[in-house]
Amino acid sequence: QVQLAESGGGLVQAGGSLRLSCAASGSIFSRNAMGWYRQAPGKQRELVASITTGGSTNYVDSVKGRFTISRDNAKNTVYLQMNSLKPEDTAVYYCNIYTPFWRGIGSWGQGTQVTVSS
Repeated sequence: QVQLAESGGGLVQAGGSLRLSCAASGSIFSRNAMGWYRQAPGKQRELVASITTGGSTNYVDSVKGRFTISRDNAKNTVYLQMNSLKPEDTAVYYCNIYTPFWRGIGSWGQGTQVTVSS
């Protein structure tokens, strides 16, 4: 089982930047694609970005050009650089392994709160 610890969230004004980090334990990290997800109040959790073990990335349309996902396999850590933040980016952000069936994942970390003020 992968244990996950997200950090780096906070309160920022619109247009600002934050860098999220996720430290993962377990050898499963280096063998799996990883993803950043977010859940805004009253909304379902959504996939924001994913990165394969080889470094290929994908993003939801709403964050393309603003967010960058990266990973350091030696440190078992995945990052999310968020620039040009908007109030609609406000949510709790989580990391986890990525699979096309991610909605069935039952174990999540506590996440990190990102709040963007207008």
